[in-house]
Parts: sequence; C-alpha cells; structure tokens
Amino acid sequence: MPSYVIGDVQGCFKQLQYLLKKIQFDPNQDQLWFCGDLVARGPDSLATLRFIRSLGNKAKVVLGNHDLHFLACVFGFAKVDTKDQLSELFNAPDLAELTHWLQQQPLMHFETERQLLMVHAGLAPDWPLSTALNAAAEVSAVLKETPEKLFAAMYGNTPALWSEVQSEEDRWRFTINSCTRMRFCLTNGALELKEKRHPDKVSNLIPWYQFWQHKSHPQIFFGHWAALMGYSPVAGIHALDTGCVWGNYLTAYCIETAQRYSVSDQK
Repeated sequence: MPSYVIGDVQGCFKQLQYLLKKIQFDPNQDQLWFCGDLVARGPDSLATLRFIRSLGNKAKVVLGNHDLHFLACVFGFAKVDTKDQLSELFNAPDLAELTHWLQQQPLMHFETERQLLMVHAGLAPDWPLSTALNAAAEVSAVLKETPEKLFAAMYGNTPALWSEVQSEEDRWRFTINSCTRMRFCLTNGALELKEKRHPDKVSNLIPWYQFWQHKSHPQIFFGHWAALMGYSPVAGIHALDTGCVWGNYLTAYCIETAQRYSVSDQK
C-alpha cells in the first residue's frame, strides 16, 4: 500500500487531479498524506476540501496556517484575506460539514512504527519530539472542543521561545506558530515569522531544520516554504511545497520508494 506525501495544494484542485493521475492513485490501495494549506490562494478550495474529505481514512491531513485562518474566519475571529479565493467555499451548502471535518484534523501526524512525522511548517528548535507531539495534540483537542478559545488566542508572534511560555494561550500560540508559520529561527532558536525567502538570500537567520540535523528525529515531511522548491539539505527532513499556486509545481513523495512526482501548474 503506497503512501504519497503531497505538498501545499492551496485550492489547486485541477493540478491535484493531474498529480493523482501521474502516480496512478488507487483509492482502494494507496494513502495520501497532505502537508496542510489545503485551501486559500488557488481557485478550487471547495472542490479540494470535498475531495480530500471523501477519501476517508485513505487521507492523512495536517492543518496549515491558511486552513486555520479559514476556520478563524468561519468562527468570526478573522477576516478573509483579499488574495484568497474562498467565496465559493463560504457560500457552499456543506460549509458546516466541511468546517467540522477540518476541525478534526491535527497539527501533526506521527506514525510511531515507521517513525514518520508530517507537519505543515516545522518543529521548534527547543522542543524535544515528545514535547512537540504533546503540544500539537493539546491544540488539536482545543480546536475540536472549544475553537473560540483557540482562535481568540491564536494571532500574534510571541512568545518566540518555548521557555518564555507563561500561559495556556501562550502555549497554543507558540505551537501553532511553530507548526504552521515558522521558516527561520534566530541563532538562539527563537521563532522568526516574517522572512519567506530562500536561505541562500538570508544571512542572519537559520532555517528551522538545521537545528534538527544533529538531533535524533523521525523522517519529517513539511510544506509551507515554497521558496525551497522541495529541497532540504538535512537527511530525513523532506520539503514538499513546490509552489503550485505560484505557477510552479505540485509534488508528491512516495514514502516506500523515496521517489518524487511533480506536475506543472501550466499543464
């Protein structure tokens, strides 16, 4: 049973279908893992959510920053970004069902037996793996049970270090920022949440994954960072966002064979 990890779809439903055709996806045999940001900047967020939800247990999903922002908008804690193409989704008759389904999705997916972990953005440098998993599970539980509490506390860039957490709201915000927003960190491991460029163009910050290259870790799959174009220099840490929504590619990685498949936005 092959498992394919797919980068940020961002509502690019047409390209997702091209990619599934390329890998000859068999819904009776194969699994699809989605690295988050299912919705937002692409034209078909509604079709994307409906399709992935229809896969049932054949799909493993983690939430990205755009997915969480969409949910916050639904619950009245944020406004839709003018760059997002979400009007069809917000007007859909099954909006409530899709929203409820998205709330059930975790921030991390961890498969203990094969030591595989999927997260949208990354893991904070000052987290042990067990702390990361527990923190993500706590946020997921609050999202399911009392989402209003979570969204009221979600926005903001502080605390930047796990050691600076002083409340449960701080804990939730730090966890969300690490799992769904982070790309770079300062030299002391503090989260830096604004820089989006390729590491070659940034001299004073450190990519989050470099902090993990000398730590014991499972295979990690992440999206979020389109500027990397699917490249991570750290063994066992795999970047999957190849910028489909920006006119580049949508990529799938087969866990069993370590082979990558990509389709162009222009196909």
